[in-house]
Amino acid sequence: MQGPPPLLSHTHTYSDMGSRSDGDDPSTSESLLLIATEDRQQRRSNTSSSPATAVVVFSTVVAVSGSYVFGSAVGFSSPAQTGIMDDLSMSLEEYSVFGSILTIGAMVGAVMSGKIADQLGRRRTMGLSEMFCLLGWLAILYSKVSWLLDVGRLLIGYGIGVLSYVVPVYIAEITPQNLRGAFTTVNQLMICIGVSVMWLIGTFIHWRSLTLIGIIPCILQILGLLFIPESPRWLAKIGLWKECEYALQQLRGENADISEEAAEIRDYTETLDQISESGVFDLFQPEYAKSLIIGVGLMVLQQFGGVNAIAFYANSIFISAGFSSSIGSIAMVIVQVPFTLLGVLLMDVSGRRPLLMVSAAGTCLGCFLTGISFLLQDLQENKGVSPILALVGVLVFTGSFSLGMGGIPWVIMSEIFPINIKGSAGSLVTVVNWFGSWVVSYAFNFLMKFSTEGTFFMFSSICCVTVLFVAKLVPETKGRTLEEIQASMNPSIVN
Repeated sequence: MQGPPPLLSHTHTYSDMGSRSDGDDPSTSESLLLIATEDRQQRRSNTSSSPATAVVVFSTVVAVSGSYVFGSAVGFSSPAQTGIMDDLSMSLEEYSVFGSILTIGAMVGAVMSGKIADQLGRRRTMGLSEMFCLLGWLAILYSKVSWLLDVGRLLIGYGIGVLSYVVPVYIAEITPQNLRGAFTTVNQLMICIGVSVMWLIGTFIHWRSLTLIGIIPCILQILGLLFIPESPRWLAKIGLWKECEYALQQLRGENADISEEAAEIRDYTETLDQISESGVFDLFQPEYAKSLIIGVGLMVLQQFGGVNAIAFYANSIFISAGFSSSIGSIAMVIVQVPFTLLGVLLMDVSGRRPLLMVSAAGTCLGCFLTGISFLLQDLQENKGVSPILALVGVLVFTGSFSLGMGGIPWVIMSEIFPINIKGSAGSLVTVVNWFGSWVVSYAFNFLMKFSTEGTFFMFSSICCVTVLFVAKLVPETKGRTLEEIQASMNPSIVN
């Protein structure tokens, strides 16, 4: 296969695409978007579903190698906790810093992720992120003192903070509309596999050897990025129309007719460019309010539902409940991967909303059962039942979260924001996600000391709120093009 045209030789910017001047009539631009949207809907009624080509599949596999790195970083701290604390003589407070500093780095990466992805492109951004992750894993591997351990964890956090935005966005932008949900959710599947491998193997091997499990996929993705196309929508955004069509042809197949999809991308990109070139503060304009509330709201509820508390400290939860940490971790792996795979298969069948509500209801039940188990333990009643109930609660939470709440918020984030604000909005949403993760992961050990059952009842209440939030606000995006979703989410632009 012939390689893509060299991108570095081009110097197109937004100014080449005819951005709106201050004196232009906004109503003209809004009318253009309305006409473009109607034309797209008319063309779509005659467009058949596109197959998953080898290039789309391979590009997705390369992209989600970064998701595996994400998962392995999250899953590392739980099985490594005892070994690291013993080898480096770390206190519980010091290890809490190590566990949570990942999210500090991720927040910094998230702040910059949208801008970097818009400037360098999706593919180069993934490569840059993996370099930070690789350096971080090497620092942990050779650390002899706690501060170097923290530096390594911080570098990995920065890398996965950027990856957590750019991977789902890249996948959403390269896949056909009929496959977008399932393919984007593979991001969560690989995160899940990364976490599961760490939990499983970490039960049997030394923590330094465990770091090698994180290094290998970093190298594989860096090599794989050399052979995949750039996102056609990013190429269109910066005015590289020929390269956009070339990449789209690669992704859809040599003999595929891409004229309708290419025209749709071009119409929407050009019209949005005439409306505005948005910055960070433009996110808070009324026309983007619904998209922002949904994107930020889902991330807040996902994190404060307790997922990273369980992911980071699964071993300590089982030990506190009087259950074997190794058996508990293996059971989580057995539950997590099949349920994540089931979520991938159901994504474009049942739709996003039903899957989200079922998933959130399950996490609510799981946290409630875990809280009950600790309550029984504190009351010194049914001590034989309490550890089993804790295991059941954690497994119900893990399976339910893997089914939908783990991946769907990232799918929706990659779908609802127009290309002109996607970088800024994606950065904000990703920062909120990682900030919530940091708060929960840092505070969890202290919350457990204060009230174990109260901690899980709080998580259960937040998961219950998630069900109501999804039912009232989150739209169904299954089977619609990105351009249609984004136009419907911002009706004030087209009305």
